[in-house]
Amino acid sequence: MAESTKSATLTIDGKSYELPIFSPTAGPDVIDIRKLYAEADVFTYDPGFTSTASCDSTITFIDGGKGELLHRGYPIDQLAEKSHYLEVCYLLLYGELPTAAQLEDFESRVTHHTMVHEQMHKFYSGFRRDAHPMAIMVGVVGAMSAFYHDSTDISDPWQREVASIRMIAKMPTIAAMAFKYTIGQPFVYPRNDLDYASNFLRMCFAVPAQEYEVNPILSRAMDRIFTLHADHEQNASTSTVRLASSSGANPFASIAAGIACLWGPAHGGANQACLEMLQEIGTVDRIPEFIARAKDKDDPFRLMGFGHRVYKNFDPRATVMKQSADEVLDLLGVEDNPILQVAKELEKQALNDPYFADKKLFPNVDFYSGIILEAMGFPTSMFTPIFALSRTVGWISQWKEMISDPTMKIGRPRQLYTGETQRNYVEVEDR
Repeated sequence: MAESTKSATLTIDGKSYELPIFSPTAGPDVIDIRKLYAEADVFTYDPGFTSTASCDSTITFIDGGKGELLHRGYPIDQLAEKSHYLEVCYLLLYGELPTAAQLEDFESRVTHHTMVHEQMHKFYSGFRRDAHPMAIMVGVVGAMSAFYHDSTDISDPWQREVASIRMIAKMPTIAAMAFKYTIGQPFVYPRNDLDYASNFLRMCFAVPAQEYEVNPILSRAMDRIFTLHADHEQNASTSTVRLASSSGANPFASIAAGIACLWGPAHGGANQACLEMLQEIGTVDRIPEFIARAKDKDDPFRLMGFGHRVYKNFDPRATVMKQSADEVLDLLGVEDNPILQVAKELEKQALNDPYFADKKLFPNVDFYSGIILEAMGFPTSMFTPIFALSRTVGWISQWKEMISDPTMKIGRPRQLYTGETQRNYVEVEDR
């Protein structure tokens, strides 16, 4: 925790209260209100907690005004360009970029934990074939605590480490199995000779009847999707993981809670909503109609995949993702895919329209990641599971940080009660 060097004075009914102010290494100062209820008998009111710091953290920093995203101080564009997903995982988990020996050891540990317990395969047959892959992932990840009893004791640092490696390693396998199950194909086991992204693509698209070679351009694009979604500070799903684990819940249950929260269309479903919008537009000639609707303040229609709630300038992840999208589309082409044709033309027209430039409504990471996943052959139902796979390391890093924080308390938000005050019970015959 940062040291308090100044304070704020709050006056209520003529009585003043001194509240410490903490200055972070980056970002706005924070007023400490922890003793406000005890001293002044009042709560603060902040729906959505958008102006409340629920914790102190050293993992990720976002400056939405500047369009800046840092992991342990490293800009996301540098990491996406020069690093790869498992190296970023190491950075998020342990705080520093690894040496060559540390990275080799970490990659080996992840690679050799990619298989899931064979009995877990039977879980999938209990779901309907048309079950959403996110529903399957919530259930299967939560059930991991029934199979890996040796890594559920959160008070044991070694068990926390084992659980962390297991989830990072097994999440691609779990997600790929959910995909295979919903399309009626046999599960494909992981291979230890492949890198993380290539292994995932092979588990999704290989079939026993023939060999499958992973294209390096597609593998690199998938690795960037993983990297660019690895962590994003105290968002809804990360806060859910922290809140769930604050009760002492085991790590698998806590991550399952995060997956459930990510499933919401306002959070992890944004890239799926973007592709559904492109499908609604349908053809290139209808783009001007939808751009006009987006400009009409009386029309509820909004262009999905443009602008961002946090980034008020531009999404720093989008520049890197656009490069990958261009590479993938150059490789696979868009001639036979009307959705991708609409996406490319919509991007062009929106970027050249002063209305969107003035309002800083630039294509965001969800727009480009949706295009890439569509081009690769993933259905929209798999977009959010891939997001969950990517974000697992962020959730785990935040969970480990919280568990080791000596100031940790069980989460207990307060409320502004506006219901009835005390009433006496009336017998049924007298109502």
